[in-house]
Amino acid sequence: MSRVKSHPMRGGNAFKLGVFGANADGCLSITNHADRWMADWDDVVAAAQMADRAGLDFFLPLARWKGFGGDTNARHISYETFTFAAALAGLTEQIALFSTVHTLIVPPVYAAKALATVDHASHGRAGLNIVCGWNQPEFDMFGLTKPDQVYDQGKEWFEILTRTLEGGAPFDYKGDYFDLKGVSGAPGSVQDPHPVTLSAAFSPPGRDFAASACDCIFTTFNTHEDARETIADFRARVEKADSNAGVFAPVHVVCRPTTQEAEDYYTAYAVTETDNAAVDQHMAMKKSMSGSHDPKAYDLYRKRFAGGAGTYPLIGTPEQIADEMIALHDLGFGGLALSFVNPKYELPYFLDRVLPLLKKAGIRT
Repeated sequence: MSRVKSHPMRGGNAFKLGVFGANADGCLSITNHADRWMADWDDVVAAAQMADRAGLDFFLPLARWKGFGGDTNARHISYETFTFAAALAGLTEQIALFSTVHTLIVPPVYAAKALATVDHASHGRAGLNIVCGWNQPEFDMFGLTKPDQVYDQGKEWFEILTRTLEGGAPFDYKGDYFDLKGVSGAPGSVQDPHPVTLSAAFSPPGRDFAASACDCIFTTFNTHEDARETIADFRARVEKADSNAGVFAPVHVVCRPTTQEAEDYYTAYAVTETDNAAVDQHMAMKKSMSGSHDPKAYDLYRKRFAGGAGTYPLIGTPEQIADEMIALHDLGFGGLALSFVNPKYELPYFLDRVLPLLKKAGIRT
């Protein structure tokens, strides 16, 4: 197979859009609402094929191994992400298919082999979301302890991964975290030099890692002003790293014909019918173990954690959501990862009503 010349994340639309979290129950929401996503495989395929036909750019899964307790034990249902992407490769045609890995759990040589397999199966549409680690209860399942410097470990992991993906002569590697002999990885990836990489990060060390190792960072924000500061900070780190990494953001979406309908649905699933015990557990673990959010977010935006794991909300009519997306594009975001309470139910209206407005605005083709 020849190496592809383009990838959905490297060309095409000026403002990338994709579906986030559909491999796990709830997507990003933590709710008891009747519409709650259960990650039934046929529903996942339906959502992926809808997004593919509509020209969305990527399908991005979570990597979860344990739930967050409560009534729903949110996220305890999830699909492993390399096999998830490989399975979807034969069921889609153009959308980028990401896998999400924890560098502490998945050895880099294995990750390289699995990623290359997805890249060949998808004819060059594979991508990798690199998570350097935060969830110690999940690590306990594997008998692992998070290192003090997770991003130093991640840098070594990434170096081994990319060298293995070249598919060249065997090599040895000795660092502070890895001591490997005779590493080989044929066949190499279809994409040259390697598949598109991203990292979800907010902390300064996480931003430095993404700036040096990845094609883009997915980062959270509270307000537009926060976003401006984050983007400016990350661009300075990109310049220092001599890279061209872009900035993306995860969001949760409720798109309805009227503002009132959208707000009522948001309140219903993220306040009235939320799984409070699971939200409490998720927020407590994130606050104590992860640098993924501004510390103020945990006190100010509980509804956002119930509604979409602390991501920014896009709630309103198609016109309001399109306007907000255009504003985020103008701030400097290269794209958004979209989560819905139920992608199978909600994607059709979003795709039919919002995408034409973004095309008219000139930020999508």
